[in-house]
Amino acid sequence: MAANILLIVQWLLSAYPILIILYVLSSWIPPLYESRFIGWIGGLVEPYLGLFRRIIPPIGMIDLSPIVALLAYQYILAPAFFNGLVTLFRWTGLL
Repeated sequence: MAANILLIVQWLLSAYPILIILYVLSSWIPPLYESRFIGWIGGLVEPYLGLFRRIIPPIGMIDLSPIVALLAYQYILAPAFFNGLVTLFRWTGLL
């Protein structure tokens, strides 16, 4: 049971960068960017990207904050969260 939960969490953590990339790429296509689906994705990723936009402002028309956000997520946040979750499950005896 706990292993299944960990697999689902791992899948969700690996899907989040894909959502960020879809959101960023859709900003180049106005009809796609205004769709309801991209609006839903924006609701998921914009709070996270907003943290980095405060630190790294756009340079002209180029926004580098998604690149930094993806790197931080890929190498810091996702592994730390997943390792913490595995440790919690082991500590509680669920794994």
